[in-house]
Amino acid sequence: MSFDALYGLEVTECSDSLVRGSVPVRADLTQPAGSVHGGVYSAVAESLAARGTAEEVGPEGKLAIGFSQQTTTLHPVTAGTIHATAVRRHRGRTTWVWEVEISDDEQRRCAVARVTIAVRDS
Repeated sequence: MSFDALYGLEVTECSDSLVRGSVPVRADLTQPAGSVHGGVYSAVAESLAARGTAEEVGPEGKLAIGFSQQTTTLHPVTAGTIHATAVRRHRGRTTWVWEVEISDDEQRRCAVARVTIAVRDS
């Protein structure tokens, strides 16, 4: 079982420039106050960015590995589904940069992230 399966990530669209996914909110993904833990947002962001990068570099025998990320929570999510969209902003030889927006069922922007993925030989 992958880490993504543990917290329930479902990837609904995946290309080398756009990746979308969602996670149903469960009690075990929340902080004591009841809102989704920030680590869930970070995990979603890195996973989507890595998958989008791997979509292109994987067939070339290369690995897409999380290198750096910064996630900011803007609005708490306490129920429903987390929706995430990752958009590639830079495609380099050794690094790709993605911006990820995470929203709730009401389409409010709840978190944003910038993720750098390292491209390495396998």
